[in-house]
Amino acid sequence: MLEQVKKATLVAACWVALVGLNSANAQYPGWQQRADYTMDVQLDTAKHGLTGHTVIAFTNNSPDALDRLHFHLFFNAFRPGSMMDVRSRNIADPDRRVGSRIFELPEDEWGSSEVSRLTVDGKPVTIEHDGTLLTAFLDDSVEPGATVQLELDWQAIVPRQIRRSGWMNSEGVEYSMTQWYPKLCQYDHWGWHTDPYVGREFHGIFGNYDVTINAPAGYVIGGTGVLRDASATDKGLWQFKAENVLDFAWAADPDFVLETAQAGKVQLNCYHQISPELDSAWGALPEYAARAMAFFNELIGPYPYPQYSIIQGGDGGMEYPMATLITGNRSLRSLVGVTVHEMAHSWFQAVLATNESLYEFMDEGMTSYASSLCMQHLFAGPESNDPFRYAYAGYIRQALSGNEEPLSTHADHYTTNRGYGVAAYSKGEVLIAQLRAVIGQEALDAGLKDYYRQFAFKHPGPIDLMRCMERASGIELDWYFQYFVYSTHQVDYAVESVDQQDGAYTIRLQKLGGMPMPTTVEVRFEDGTTERFFIPLRMMRGAVVPEGAALLEDWPWVDPRYEFTQRDERRVASVQLDPDGWVADVGGANDVYPRVEVEEAPSSKKRKRKKS
Repeated sequence: MLEQVKKATLVAACWVALVGLNSANAQYPGWQQRADYTMDVQLDTAKHGLTGHTVIAFTNNSPDALDRLHFHLFFNAFRPGSMMDVRSRNIADPDRRVGSRIFELPEDEWGSSEVSRLTVDGKPVTIEHDGTLLTAFLDDSVEPGATVQLELDWQAIVPRQIRRSGWMNSEGVEYSMTQWYPKLCQYDHWGWHTDPYVGREFHGIFGNYDVTINAPAGYVIGGTGVLRDASATDKGLWQFKAENVLDFAWAADPDFVLETAQAGKVQLNCYHQISPELDSAWGALPEYAARAMAFFNELIGPYPYPQYSIIQGGDGGMEYPMATLITGNRSLRSLVGVTVHEMAHSWFQAVLATNESLYEFMDEGMTSYASSLCMQHLFAGPESNDPFRYAYAGYIRQALSGNEEPLSTHADHYTTNRGYGVAAYSKGEVLIAQLRAVIGQEALDAGLKDYYRQFAFKHPGPIDLMRCMERASGIELDWYFQYFVYSTHQVDYAVESVDQQDGAYTIRLQKLGGMPMPTTVEVRFEDGTTERFFIPLRMMRGAVVPEGAALLEDWPWVDPRYEFTQRDERRVASVQLDPDGWVADVGGANDVYPRVEVEEAPSSKKRKRKKS
């Protein structure tokens, strides 16, 4: 075993020398599509309408000739009978923000999006509308390496705000304009991603955006990108430019005020309505936002864009490149909390840009991990309780409910909204935080930085994340991701017995759950002293031993039991598994010896504690 530890240390050192190289079995495809947008949009506030002309320079960097192109038409989801409407009315636990609201919309509040004309290099092509999607059938395929110019004339009716986007949200913000224009679908090594819009996550192509919005004079607009000519805004002309982003979002209201702050070289813009109820919390927000951005830069890597906008709007909080829309009538801590979470997406969703539909946990879960640490930093300091405790508790409750679905489930296809939420957010956060028990905090921190450095702007997948953590630690992790992502097996270890005689003690452990994990054992003696031991899994092919722990022989996953004996004259008072609480063990009561159990009194609902 000691030779394995030495080997793991050597392997880790070798990998450090290779951090600039991409793994041969990386999951991202090695090529990226490109779509540069130039848009001119007219906003008709009387009819809640948009008229747009879009030019897209599309470069097909794939190895495949494309004989058709697909576009998202998101606003078509906001009308009775759409897939979003039907899904919301039939799922067991509908999102309360939607429910049957789309079905009950009066016709003058429906949304729509239609392309009236599309040309490829100046030649009109046949188009077919299908709900929230449009297909363009090409006479001449777009060959590998070729760049074509797409021109679209389109019209849209902005729906009454229900989900993320629309006019007049619950706080009176007039326009929350997210997922609002005909957007080219992503084509990657999986092929086309033509997921109908039912309200979940999305996937996109990186490109430059040059967007001109013509709005009535008096409106204030904030969003993705940098404002190019502030002097033109008095006339209602707002022109934004953003480089290498996935999407473009904006919001507009005549009552917006702007407060700014600097986070290093990044300008932070905070837009909110003039209101005595909002001014105090929103006035304090820029300073917190600047501190949060500095924290994420240190934890993950440098934010690559020149500005970030926090805008009152939407229906809760939703992330977009260089911007987020959040509801604003909140306490300061709630306002900071939602801002921190959505800002953290700027690294995982906006820059790393994993396909959220397939790997929602790699965005929401990793964002939750980073934002939990940031909130601890902003409000409590390092001495506070475990920042991940709510994620662990939520995941364990779902696992024990019998309703858990694997993290590999497509975001749109969870049986329940709760199943999606716990998986993407809570279990996704646990996936990262629990790695501390396998590779240690230092390797986890290094692996996260390496992951961002290597895969920014490359749409990585789980294998890419796994390999970065392996390089940082020298530990094999395929088993960990296989169990925690692709199955619902649970971790449940127990202290079976403790025997002490003749100047030695023997501790026997059991693996009751289906998922194996390395185990840290803390032995407390009657004199108040403690000893810690670390038991790695054999299939880890090494060990990162926690500070202060003694290394024991590894535990083959096929063995349901494990025991070890130590020569020691001290009397054992108790034994605790996972004393730091880093493992999401679903049977926590059996992690302690002597065991404390809770049982029902036979003639009363009162509960009593029993020591065994």
